[in-house]
Amino acid sequence: MQTSSQSTKETNSQSTDLTKEMTMQDETRTDRSFDTIADYFEKKVYGGLKGDIRLAVLRRDIFAYTAQMSKELGRPLRVLDVGAGLAQIAIELAAQGHSVVINDISANMLEKAKASAAEIDRNLDIHWYVCPYQEIEDKLAIDELQNKDSMGKNTENAAKFDLIMSHALLEWLAEPAAIMNFCDRQLAEHGALSLCFYNPASFDYRNLIMGNFNLLDNTDYKADTKKSLTPNYPVAKEEVESWLTTHHYQTILTSGLRVFHDYAPLKRGGHNDPDAVIRMELRYSQREPYKWLGRYLHIMATR
Repeated sequence: MQTSSQSTKETNSQSTDLTKEMTMQDETRTDRSFDTIADYFEKKVYGGLKGDIRLAVLRRDIFAYTAQMSKELGRPLRVLDVGAGLAQIAIELAAQGHSVVINDISANMLEKAKASAAEIDRNLDIHWYVCPYQEIEDKLAIDELQNKDSMGKNTENAAKFDLIMSHALLEWLAEPAAIMNFCDRQLAEHGALSLCFYNPASFDYRNLIMGNFNLLDNTDYKADTKKSLTPNYPVAKEEVESWLTTHHYQTILTSGLRVFHDYAPLKRGGHNDPDAVIRMELRYSQREPYKWLGRYLHIMATR
């Protein structure tokens, strides 16, 4: 016969097991989609000077390189933007005449990107893929096979990309290192990677400046992923550099994005002139040691 005490113990044990199971489910990492907060993302990330600085640095780094590569190859480039979000850089590359594939897991984000592209030119050479990046290869293979059948041409030579961009994606992937295997398969032998990712060192430094010592002492701290755009699993530059070395890539360029703007709680002098801020951000974005303080880091690498 089961006693009341035994029943209570079993109930408590079941409750504990359920709590553990729920905690494990909460901690299970999945690739992050911003589909439900696309409007908030657009306003928060690109609605002000922060976004202008990010785009200014990326434009300088990428456009100079792609112009030179296109000139050497004697043709427009084939570009893939993985986890593109609003895809501003990719759309501008398409406007420059390159053939671009744009991917994101969020349909809402790509709808915004499509609207931006249409404002420039409805006939841009852009192909859109709403899916996890892990599904792109199969979709590309199907589309290329269909094109081969319909046109009677072999499109295998078009399968590789001259440039693969992954901007603000690594920190939102459940398995960020796996993207390197994807890039190995999809990048042309002469191709380049453009990796832009959140810099975890900037989180510590900013909170040191702000005096948020309790937060830094809290080893269990996690941002509210339903509201915050601060990633809980950022990838350090040393780890990204180790991936590149392991996969036989050579770094050709490194920049910091927002190397001082976010660390200035008191705006004075030139801080009140957006053009001056961008000019100084560009100046110091590739200088030691300032670039390593960037809220985001940008690395370009080739095989």
